[in-house]
Amino acid sequence: MTSNPTATPAPDARPAAHTGREALVDVLIVGAGPTGLLLAGDLAAQGLSVTLVERRRHEAGNVTRAFAVHARTLELLDSRGLAEELISTGTTLTGLRLFGRLDVDLSRLRTRFPFLLVTPQYEVERLLERRARAAGVDFRYGAELTGLDRTADPGTVTASLRSADGTPGSLTARYAVGTDGVRSSVRQALGLPFPGESVIRSIVLADVRLTEEPDELLTVNGAGDAFAFIAPFGDGWYRVMGWNRAHQADDSEPVGLDELRGIARQAFGTDYGMHDARWISRFHSDERQVPAYRSGRVFLAGDAAHVHSPAGGQGMNTGLQDAANLSWKLAAALRGHPADPEALLDSYHAERHPVGAKVLRASGAIVRLAMASTPLQRASRALVTRALSVVRPASDRAIGMISGIGIAYGAPRGSHRLTGKRAPDLSLTEGRLHRLLGGGTHVLVTPAGTPEPASGIPLLHTHWTSDRDTALLVRPDGYIAWASDHADPAALRAALAR
Repeated sequence: MTSNPTATPAPDARPAAHTGREALVDVLIVGAGPTGLLLAGDLAAQGLSVTLVERRRHEAGNVTRAFAVHARTLELLDSRGLAEELISTGTTLTGLRLFGRLDVDLSRLRTRFPFLLVTPQYEVERLLERRARAAGVDFRYGAELTGLDRTADPGTVTASLRSADGTPGSLTARYAVGTDGVRSSVRQALGLPFPGESVIRSIVLADVRLTEEPDELLTVNGAGDAFAFIAPFGDGWYRVMGWNRAHQADDSEPVGLDELRGIARQAFGTDYGMHDARWISRFHSDERQVPAYRSGRVFLAGDAAHVHSPAGGQGMNTGLQDAANLSWKLAAALRGHPADPEALLDSYHAERHPVGAKVLRASGAIVRLAMASTPLQRASRALVTRALSVVRPASDRAIGMISGIGIAYGAPRGSHRLTGKRAPDLSLTEGRLHRLLGGGTHVLVTPAGTPEPASGIPLLHTHWTSDRDTALLVRPDGYIAWASDHADPAALRAALAR
């Protein structure tokens, strides 16, 4: 997405960039949105030195666009001790009705969080920023990246910075990560293309009060030339998005509540007494993805790497899952744990780029269904929604993709069927699996009585509470790195060596 509303200043904003050349840090992160905050907190919690640079002078206010937190993201936040607090800030939805005929039953998800959480993005950022500060992240608000130099030392990258008052400075790090959004200065400094296209123009977005409460918790419909949805935050405010095919204005054209009311009346037959908008904005939506998520010692994540339509509410969630995938790999490489750190770091692109491509396709399909205008397109939409309503495997796959629960990574040929799959929140002798992953280490699950293995990586060894004979090695991001139907010591040693 493009164009960010003006943020409300925060009272505890930190000063801008330091000047001059500074001591070497482990990781420089550019961009203090949800992706950058999660990544920074993870790395600092592992004892690494992290500096987070943000062009804005202040933390985010209450006008951010993302509002949906999916189940897989809640699992990641749960392992960091944040899920329950975040859930208390919003409204949970276990079922959705789309286009008046497609019922989406999220309660079928096999997770502790079988629902969609509707809460403002700034609540996610608040918790992640608090965690990152507590872990010791060095925040630099009001600092803009102006260049990257990767030639002075092959083992480092040097960032040129400029503070809000124009003072130049620089910072050298072992690795750098761009989490700075669709207009990423890191991506531009690398000279990487961002191929794609604009999908939909002139989307109107606002937070409003309603006189009449909609019948559905999440109200979505397209009719004629209009498409709109309404989602409650649970505190009396509603997030409303609307689009009118007949009025395709530039982002800079003024927008008012009357325009959004008109779109809602076309889509729903009523505007539900919409009033008192606390903010309103017009923007357009692109579908773009950078070809490479890694360029030497520099990585891209979140909207800096991929951007797509807001349909499905997957943008923020995909970025947070990028961060969870990258953080433990960077930490391992910096600590010298893997035998082949370059291969481990390359696996970030190998695993997350295909996921980003799938999200682009899925969100694009949803928005194109919503934009259906010709009789043939509307008939196709009716056919697709009917199929998803009655063919449960197809519906389950769609829900798994959008929620993130169904995402899996490729495994080497000959691997166990569980390798690369997300590990559910298993009940183990040391406690719940997802909480055990909060320490940022691999978790080895074996039958009771299996001896402690020799390992060159940080490892927490625990056992089944049942008589199950399977052995699992679970990565810090909750995916299964290795599995065996029997806890064969030789196979386990080989897996730990890899």
